[in-house]
Amino acid sequence: MLFRMTRIIPGIFILLALSASFLFAGRGDKAGTASGTQLMIPVGARAIGLGYSPLANIRGIESVPLNPAGLGFSGIKNQVMFSTMSWLADINVNYVALGTVLENIGSLAFTLKSLSIGKIQVTTEDEPDGTGETVSPTFLTVGGTYARRITDNISFGVTASVLYEKMADVSVTAITFNAGVQYVNIGGIDGLSVGVVVRNLGPTMKYDGIGLLRDADVSDALRNNSIVKIEAAAAELPSTIEIGLAYEKALSGENIINISSLFQNNNFSNDEYKFGLEYSYKNQIFLRTGAIFSSKAEYQENIFGPAFGLGINTHISAIELQVDYAYRKMQYFTGNHVFSIIVNF
Repeated sequence: MLFRMTRIIPGIFILLALSASFLFAGRGDKAGTASGTQLMIPVGARAIGLGYSPLANIRGIESVPLNPAGLGFSGIKNQVMFSTMSWLADINVNYVALGTVLENIGSLAFTLKSLSIGKIQVTTEDEPDGTGETVSPTFLTVGGTYARRITDNISFGVTASVLYEKMADVSVTAITFNAGVQYVNIGGIDGLSVGVVVRNLGPTMKYDGIGLLRDADVSDALRNNSIVKIEAAAAELPSTIEIGLAYEKALSGENIINISSLFQNNNFSNDEYKFGLEYSYKNQIFLRTGAIFSSKAEYQENIFGPAFGLGINTHISAIELQVDYAYRKMQYFTGNHVFSIIVNF
């Protein structure tokens, strides 16, 4: 009975996600209205080099941001990942992750993502050219992931994250959830995999703090000069439903081709389609490329262009070292340079 349920539950999950993607089109009319958009910034040079498309067959610690279910397929006891990316407007995105496999329990991972924005000049209504003061915004996402293989071919994972944003004297904190599943070797076809993820589920976000207090004249108060608080507007998280399909095929010799694709249904923008192609030689040298496409709309533009990447796997004693680099072209800004290092031991 338990075996039958472990095969039925992922199927129901996939069918629900497929139904939702067909019933609800992307909301391009809501572009720019979501909160917590730092959640949508990708991390990891390999995934970005593949257009952030390998939802269905990404494995181990690097799978956590894209599909937490991939952590359940990790065959490595301990993993550490570091990643940094030059994003846009001189903003850097830094990411660190720690993962381990607990026998008979599952796989655990802990992650931290931060945006390095630097100092911003303070302006006010009375001094629009600046007061001479500066502030350093803080954007952090701290997450914990649990994943487990429930059959030889199926893995399920869930991530809970605490999102924190602070700008001058206002801040906001929220808890978000991701849940995903991967099914490998579908229909007995080696290398054919499907993955489904629901990302960024959580409450609306609303800023609060002393920065919203203002001096005002209240005509019907006992004292005309009073302090009032501006009520900030609440905004939804950028939740998505993503469905991925991937196929890995060994060619002659030790050459392997990995093809990945992804459909992303957004509640805050138009739907997106992502594709990636990876070539590996002896599982040591990797070449990658990827692209993102979205439906056109007069109120939304996709500024991200094609991506390219390469990677090298090597061993130092009992430690496996994976070094990856990716470049993603952008409109209006210099392209993204992404570096990642994964240590397996």
